[in-house]
Amino acid sequence: MLFSSLLLRRRSVLPGFDLAMGLTLTYLCLIVLIPLSAAFLRTTELTWAEFVEVVTSPRVVASYKLTFGASFLAAIINGVFGLLVAWVLVRYDFFGRRIVDALVDLPFALPTAVAGITLTGLYAGNGWIGQYLEPLGIKVAFTPVGVFVAMTFIGLPFVVRTVQPILEDMASELEEAAATLGASRLQTFYKVILPILTPALLTGFALAFARALGEYGSIIFIAGNMPMISEITPLLIITKLEQYDYAGATAIAVVMLVMSFVLLLAINALQAWARKRQGK
Repeated sequence: MLFSSLLLRRRSVLPGFDLAMGLTLTYLCLIVLIPLSAAFLRTTELTWAEFVEVVTSPRVVASYKLTFGASFLAAIINGVFGLLVAWVLVRYDFFGRRIVDALVDLPFALPTAVAGITLTGLYAGNGWIGQYLEPLGIKVAFTPVGVFVAMTFIGLPFVVRTVQPILEDMASELEEAAATLGASRLQTFYKVILPILTPALLTGFALAFARALGEYGSIIFIAGNMPMISEITPLLIITKLEQYDYAGATAIAVVMLVMSFVLLLAINALQAWARKRQGK
């Protein structure tokens, strides 16, 4: 054991734990902790009563409900269909598979403003898709549904790219063994495949959820940005900054930061629980 430890230490490409950890903590402080701390410190310009008044105003609460609700729902939808897309890309060989695989990454490379304009053009009343939906009473553009559509669009690649490597490493013999033992396809999925994919699915869900929470560019075009109806929290923060209400903007940002951290912490706890069940 001692020899293996010394050999691993001798072969390490990094200059040592102390130096590497010091550089890591310094980088995290400069990039993450100091900017976030500045946001918390800026809110000290407000008294507690003023802080509560800002973050609990009806307009702000409505933006919280839309932002977190639509982000959560979009992440769930992406979890389901992201698994399906990853499964098709890994388990089936078909003409144009590489093109489909490349299209999955399109929301990563596409500028958010371009995505917003494109989605608005598609789902507006005179758009290619909207012109057929609105006669049915389904209005997407300039409604909360448009916010959900934009969040779903930008979050799909996170789930697919998280689940895809796990599926590639999963041996198909597991499914064959389950079938040999008499398991149905549904039993094979729920008792063999899903437990293995659960940690990756939760990771993809968390990434898609976090990405949707912070999305701004693609949403403002299709949302309509109507207060109390289709106004997201990031837009409300930008609005307060344009009004030079920096303390109010940081107060809303701090609440959003704390709520996001709590939710992501809960998701990480679920990931740990899922890995523990697998004995990892």
